[in-house]
Amino acid sequence: MKTIVKKLRNEIVRKIYQIPLISHSIDHEYKAAVTNYANNLPALSADDSKLVETLNNDGIVITSLENISIPLTQEMLLSAKSLMPKISKSISANKNEFALHATSEQIIEHSNIFLWGLQQRLLNIAENYLSLPVAYHGAYFRRDISNQVQKKSRLWHLDKEDIRMMKIIVYLNEINEDCGPFQYIPKSFTSSIFKSLNYDYKYLTDETMAKAISPSNWQSCIGAFGTVIIADTASIFHKGKVPVSSDRFAIFYDYTSRQPKHPFYCKSSLSEDALSAISTSIPEHQKQYVFWRKNYHPQGIIANLALGKT
Repeated sequence: MKTIVKKLRNEIVRKIYQIPLISHSIDHEYKAAVTNYANNLPALSADDSKLVETLNNDGIVITSLENISIPLTQEMLLSAKSLMPKISKSISANKNEFALHATSEQIIEHSNIFLWGLQQRLLNIAENYLSLPVAYHGAYFRRDISNQVQKKSRLWHLDKEDIRMMKIIVYLNEINEDCGPFQYIPKSFTSSIFKSLNYDYKYLTDETMAKAISPSNWQSCIGAFGTVIIADTASIFHKGKVPVSSDRFAIFYDYTSRQPKHPFYCKSSLSEDALSAISTSIPEHQKQYVFWRKNYHPQGIIANLALGKT
């Protein structure tokens, strides 16, 4: 019951945020914040600057763990390989389920998976793309089951937590067209799709999306073990294609600004207790990315309502 009430409240507040006067105010505050923070962005290497430029232009970058060469990668992969057999294929009696996630206890045990997303180079890339201080929402270690369920993230959508977002997806097995690849529609079509379908941040079936844009424009991110997809999932329509030949194993790392447009949709991959437990492995200067809410001060009645503070 509590979950239903929370979802209803979030949807009501999101609708309020869409009122033109409020929406324009949020956009104005966002642009002002970006301008004011411009001189504080961390320096990047030439390669990372090019990555951010591609992300700005296309909304997506497809690379590999080998190419980006982030510290702690080998440790993260050892932890991932150790954890994979522990993610049971068994799902509940609910036949609508399609994904299994590592538990908080498992992520604490294999903490290098969570800590990889906190590597300073990744945070600097995220900060330059988001143009604001970064909030790290953690690592989602998931097994997508090979079944016929088509719902939620297996349908077309835009993420709605923030104006800009950065999601890093790491494939942990070889992914072809039949193994549930991440699919997206090029950023150049986002605006026309939005208008054509009068999009309201709902999930869209293939049939509905095909009315707005030909399936020939749908792109699948296939790749070997270690393929990395960096995407702004708030700017490109995307989904996970239904795997039919084998399960998909992947880790999703999520980042927004610390002043997200819709903070009530932001959630951590770990519980508060788990974050406290894993924080013993986090350097002090990186805790601000994880515990960003401690310094988040929403302004006004609506913002406080959004976070359940009224």
